Amino acid sequence: MSSSLEPQRSVPLAACTSLQLGGPAQHFAEVQSAESLCVLLDWAQRRGLPVTLLGGGSNVVIADAGLPGLVLRMALREETCHVEGEHVHVTAGAGVPWDELVARTVARGWAGLECLSGIPGSTGATPIQNVGAYGQEVADTLAAVQVYDRHDGSVRQLARAECELSYRSSRFKTRDLGRFIVLAASFTLRAGGAPHLGYADVARRFSAGAQPSLPAVREAVLATRREKSMLLDPEDENGRSCGSFFLNPVLGAAQLDQLRARAQSPPTYPQADGRHKLPAAWLIERAGFHKGQRWGAVGISTRHSLALVAHPGATSRQLLEAAHRVRDGVAAALGVLLEPEPVFLGFGSAQHGLPSL
Repeated sequence: MSSSLEPQRSVPLAACTSLQLGGPAQHFAEVQSAESLCVLLDWAQRRGLPVTLLGGGSNVVIADAGLPGLVLRMALREETCHVEGEHVHVTAGAGVPWDELVARTVARGWAGLECLSGIPGSTGATPIQNVGAYGQEVADTLAAVQVYDRHDGSVRQLARAECELSYRSSRFKTRDLGRFIVLAASFTLRAGGAPHLGYADVARRFSAGAQPSLPAVREAVLATRREKSMLLDPEDENGRSCGSFFLNPVLGAAQLDQLRARAQSPPTYPQADGRHKLPAAWLIERAGFHKGQRWGAVGISTRHSLALVAHPGATSRQLLEAAHRVRDGVAAALGVLLEPEPVFLGFGSAQHGLPSL
């Protein structure tokens, strides 16, 4: 292995995450290409070390003890685009910062990603999580994902249908967890297309009947996220978070009836399968929690009850305790079990996605 690929030892990981929490990596390296990925995976295999992948660090919670084995941060940054009439095919490496990619597509007049502006993290994480916001999600425009298959060492393309995208999930998070490493993602956008205005918080910023430009919608999305402290801003007291901590639950008819017996008029959003999605933020507040509530160095954002904030001096253990407090409180008050959105690394057993205390 060349010296440029030789992993570093005992590298702090807190600075690699938006929460700024977590201990060090036993070994750490950045992946610049598919070839370097193969070399590094072989290095870890020959030493019997586990491998953990890290992207932009905006949706992960790393344990205070850090991570054993080899931590690989995906840093592939190549971008290509191909125009076919009104369709634009854009491919970006897993390490391309997501919002930078969105900004470039908007500036070029390519519609499809504008409502996903301001979301932190890297492009490679977006199909894994099926990232979404303000009426758009990655599933709307994703064409294919280039992956490294750890089962046979091959590099291949998975079409969108093969990714099995669902609400904030995919096959990469479920039945094939740990099998595939995303190298790049391809999207099909619309040249000269109209922006999406299907979300009230964004649409209210424009007068009725207005036909705003893509850049105007992007700025409206950024302003909306800024109001909720959902942008990475070192000056924001709520800045050290991983965004929405809990998923919006989707309930069947029986579960919804049980909830209505405990709380009047819960806001619901009908889904295609007949179930109903509910805002997790509403459930949290209805259960008695409030914006700005603190438990030591960890608390709920002063601007968004769905975000847990790590204030100076916080630990990952304290964040996990706060998450349990909120989840258990909602379950006790309303009978709804919230599931966390971030990925937890270096923790022990978990129940419904949240590591045990």
